[in-house]
Amino acid sequence: MSEDYQLPRSARDELEGIVYLPRLLDKARLHHGGKLHPDYHANLGIGMDLWTCQFLGVDYTDLAAQVIAGATDEDALAWAQENGTTRPDFEKSWFCAYVKTRGFRDDMSARLAERKKDDPRTDRDDILCFMDYIEVDEGRTI
Repeated sequence: MSEDYQLPRSARDELEGIVYLPRLLDKARLHHGGKLHPDYHANLGIGMDLWTCQFLGVDYTDLAAQVIAGATDEDALAWAQENGTTRPDFEKSWFCAYVKTRGFRDDMSARLAERKKDDPRTDRDDILCFMDYIEVDEGRTI
């Protein structure tokens, strides 16, 4: 990856117990600042970004606009909590378990297997879900 681009935070990072949200916010900031590699652009607002926004009950574009306007992670989450859906703690637990295990023996398993085979670094038996895949693909350990 070029020196001009930065990797977003880990998909495993959490904000107030909501997994992936810091990465989503980081990607929005990096994209706005021209520091997000173009390989990431096509997936902005879809996939895990979309699922996280659906959990929060907000539109990706609106949440990204908060970040672009200068909101901190905490400010963006507060905005989402004010403007989105209030969830009980057990739903937060369900959501986090869902996102953390996507690709493991579910409807995304075949897609994960295809993605793993595309690169010798990721064609590994210890990559069991997309969270694992993202970590290895971006040079972090699992």
